[in-house]
Amino acid sequence: MADDRDDESGHRRRLKFRQRDDHAVELFEEARARLDDTDRVNRILLELGKFYNPYVDAPIVDLATRRRILEALASGDRTTALALLDERLTAYTGGTDPDTGD
Repeated sequence: MADDRDDESGHRRRLKFRQRDDHAVELFEEARARLDDTDRVNRILLELGKFYNPYVDAPIVDLATRRRILEALASGDRTTALALLDERLTAYTGGTDPDTGD
């Protein structure tokens, strides 16, 4: 009986972890799609900064990168902003494609 509860509890923890992973990837996708809305991108980056990236032992988007992305957007440099977002997404996913796992 106790083993069943432990198994169920472990399963729930794994699901929560997967949901958080998926949520972070969704936030990256939203940021890429909304580069014209700097305020929204800022809020997304702030949210991503709350999540931990075990691959780099740091937040998914650190403060310095967040600032660089926002500065790039403020100066109209979407290419740099996209490159920085992609760089952080790649670091977060460990170099795998978040959609396929490859």
